[in-house]
Amino acid sequence: MSKTLRPAVLTLGAAAVVLPLLVVLFGTFKTLPQLFDSPLSPPGSLRLDNYRRAVDEGGLGTAFVNSAVVTAGAVVLTLVVASLAAFFCARVPGRAGWIVFGVLVAGLAVPAQAAIVPQYVLFDRLGLTDSLLGLVLVDTTMTLPTAVFILGGFLRSIPEELYEAAELDGAGPLRAFRSIAVPLTRPALATTAIFLFVMDWNDLLYPLLFIRSQEHRTLPLALLNFQGEFLTQYPLLFAGVVIASAPVVIVYVLLQKHFVSGLTAGAVRG
Repeated sequence: MSKTLRPAVLTLGAAAVVLPLLVVLFGTFKTLPQLFDSPLSPPGSLRLDNYRRAVDEGGLGTAFVNSAVVTAGAVVLTLVVASLAAFFCARVPGRAGWIVFGVLVAGLAVPAQAAIVPQYVLFDRLGLTDSLLGLVLVDTTMTLPTAVFILGGFLRSIPEELYEAAELDGAGPLRAFRSIAVPLTRPALATTAIFLFVMDWNDLLYPLLFIRSQEHRTLPLALLNFQGEFLTQYPLLFAGVVIASAPVVIVYVLLQKHFVSGLTAGAVRG
């Protein structure tokens, strides 16, 4: 690509990303007629009426709390189980560790839609449908292979000499996991936490399948209320999208340093 053509291509690419974001952001301060008349123009005033209506009329306040509870519970539970499973796979000698690792990671090859019917029947018989606990457990189950896959590579890269030194000092497997594996894999844990947070926070499939009552709705499910059969309240929908996207941006900004170090770990060896 020539030097004169590259800036034009980059500008078009940036515009394709920025313009839809501006339409959404500006639309949160407009009425529906104003949005249709001039979607790209800045709003005349920064009124927060759409945000108030989205929270009050759309029930986003309760949905936000539900999403926070489900996401926090699923992320923490997945990180604990996945880190222990990956540590076990990394420490077991021979092929046994690789076999267990392969069985756990094989869940990545199974589409979520393929397991919907047996999952719903099982959770319904256990009384876990229409409950936040059911969403936490099903999100943990579905994201566990991804977490094990990411953490497994990092834990296998830890030198064996560190574990041998810990064993000479009398440390057992759990002590070695807590004192050696966890501190050395903090960048990997942060990277995995961001992936899990985005997956669990934006999940619509399982809330749509499991949740029936209004008080247990999550944010993605609550946003569906702004879409009608004949008319969609786009200003309210855009306000809800901004509210739903804010935690993802905040979490990424807070964990950005660990996220980048986690992605680049092992890229340079000295």
